[in-house]
Amino acid sequence: MTPDQAADRLAILAAEIARHNRLYHDQDAPEISDADYDALMRENAALEGAYPDLVRADSPARQVGVAPSGHLAKVPHAKPMLSLDNAFADAEVEEFVARVRRFLALPDDVEVALTAEPKIDGLSCSLRYEQGRLVQAATRGDGAIGEDVTANVRTIADIPETLQGEAPDVFEVRGEVYMAKSDFAALNEALAGTRVFANPRNAAAGSLRQKDAKITAARPLRFLAHGWGEASAVPGETQLGVMDAIRAFGLPVSDLLVRCTSAADALSHYRQIEAGRATMPFDIDGVVYKVDRLDWQQRLGQVARAPRWAIAHKFPAERAQTILNAIDIQVGRTGKLTPVARLEPVTVGGVVVSNATLHNADEIERLGARPGDRVLIQRAGDVIPQIVEVLTRDEERPAFVYPTHCPVCGSEAVREEGEVDIRCTGGLICAVQRFERLRHFVSRGALDIDGLGEKTIDEFLALGWIKEPADIFRLSAHREALLEREGWKAVSVDKLLAAIEAKRAPDAARLLFGLGIRHTGIVTARDLLKRYATLPAIAVLAGEIIGVRDATQPVLGETNARFRNRLDKAVAEHIGVENVGAAVGHALADFFHEPHNVALWDDLLAEVTPPPFVVETQASEVSGQTIVFTGKLVTMSRDEAKAQAERLGAKAAGSVSKATDLVVAGADAGSKLKKAAEFGIRIATEEEWAEIVARAG
Repeated sequence: MTPDQAADRLAILAAEIARHNRLYHDQDAPEISDADYDALMRENAALEGAYPDLVRADSPARQVGVAPSGHLAKVPHAKPMLSLDNAFADAEVEEFVARVRRFLALPDDVEVALTAEPKIDGLSCSLRYEQGRLVQAATRGDGAIGEDVTANVRTIADIPETLQGEAPDVFEVRGEVYMAKSDFAALNEALAGTRVFANPRNAAAGSLRQKDAKITAARPLRFLAHGWGEASAVPGETQLGVMDAIRAFGLPVSDLLVRCTSAADALSHYRQIEAGRATMPFDIDGVVYKVDRLDWQQRLGQVARAPRWAIAHKFPAERAQTILNAIDIQVGRTGKLTPVARLEPVTVGGVVVSNATLHNADEIERLGARPGDRVLIQRAGDVIPQIVEVLTRDEERPAFVYPTHCPVCGSEAVREEGEVDIRCTGGLICAVQRFERLRHFVSRGALDIDGLGEKTIDEFLALGWIKEPADIFRLSAHREALLEREGWKAVSVDKLLAAIEAKRAPDAARLLFGLGIRHTGIVTARDLLKRYATLPAIAVLAGEIIGVRDATQPVLGETNARFRNRLDKAVAEHIGVENVGAAVGHALADFFHEPHNVALWDDLLAEVTPPPFVVETQASEVSGQTIVFTGKLVTMSRDEAKAQAERLGAKAAGSVSKATDLVVAGADAGSKLKKAAEFGIRIATEEEWAEIVARAG
């Protein structure tokens, strides 16, 4: 794969994984299996490992869940609720332990003990106790902000109002809200004839996030603790010790939580849990390993979305055979045509499934999939499986013909160079894209306008009141007409209009993200605005990139690939933002090159006035500085030192330049130390760096 192809694939993966995160975490309506999702994440990780300079600012590896939305109040977490990295083979678990050993610079004869426990398939929840009393409960959300579910959690019998014994003044218990298999079956039987739940995880999530706590109280929810968040004092020195304390406080903890003295010991426990998986009263999808020593956990720290001291060892997918009845084409917000397999319903792992994503035309061709084929599917905890193999490829049957025109608006459907996806070219004239783009614009990750749900947007589109984002801010002109429509009262109308007016000065990054510019996720939008501060400056940047593209021309004898690499490098260098590459620059230039997009942009900024973007950083004497570590560090590994620098608001660079502010030199430092001396850059020893870290607290 060329760097261009890798960059394009990473962009596609970022968008696809973000969509599946929204479906799973926010809408409780996943479209793919856990195994299918894990495969996308693993492909992304492999590409990022092979092309580290192409890692995107909105990389799925840096995301945790999705930002909360809907009717529940938002709650900031005192300490982030992180996700977990996954392992799928024994060798990956062994490498996890080896990686911990390398990071901490541990001798080979030092034991790395782990805890191991079942990974329950439920909804993550944090319970905050103060002076031993439950004061707040929140879902994970995007890891930084969750949803307030305190009233609902109080109805769960497993969760005590008051902790037993001597608990810390402040102590957050974290775990999973779940529904037992038997309770799930009984609930669906009771709901027969109405909306039934697809699986226990969706049932638990939907029940916990009810607006009316009485509905939650009527649902058979349970809780299992697996960790903690903020604590005024930690009641133990090891992971197992604190979990024993949590059990003593009166909260349920897995009976299968054990301490393992080696990777081999942990894998043995994994086999034991896997063997008993089918007979367990609740769904699990793997085993979680955590470094037992808390002081080591603190040193290991975290990456963007997951702690370095824990990993989830996933179970293999479950499989079954069924018939592929049809292949339907769905059109997404960006115009992507996605094929969906309609399957003869089949039970896989206790769940009836009838749909699967086929990803794209290339996947259909690879599989040789045709309506009428018998297919092998696999599932690992969700509703919609992955088609693993077509079992009737040798049978004579017409091949599936991928559409050349959009099934919604009839516009031409094309595949851009270097991409695997086929997209409708209709843009805002395509009803699906117009609807999806407006829905995205008001979603919780973007402008987060309460009251503008899918039905309301659909209604306003049909009336012709909105076509573009700026029209939303002119809806007040239709107030009287809206009051005459069925289902609308003065209170609901005025509440909606007030919610819209409250977004007249929106967060600039959310607004930029909300426009749905390709490759510009919320993290990328924030990274751009950290450098350029305002939206008008982003428009100027796009114009400059257009100029860079016009000025960069192929030279005689230069191949297309070499020219493209040179052009991409010029675009990325002009942007000058770490982790924001050429794909983002080209997307911005393409957006602002279209006159109708410029008109849309100008029209929107005439209605709203986003303030300059302000970056919050941790206060330390090295905040905002660029630091280079060189030589052999004795008390910590290079990775741990870089992680410390990032926690203090600094940037850890790999090479010394005139822009470098500090060089931390360990033993046997070579050319980088010499270069720092030549440039007159401040130099610190490893001991002096430790003092800087200590002063920052």
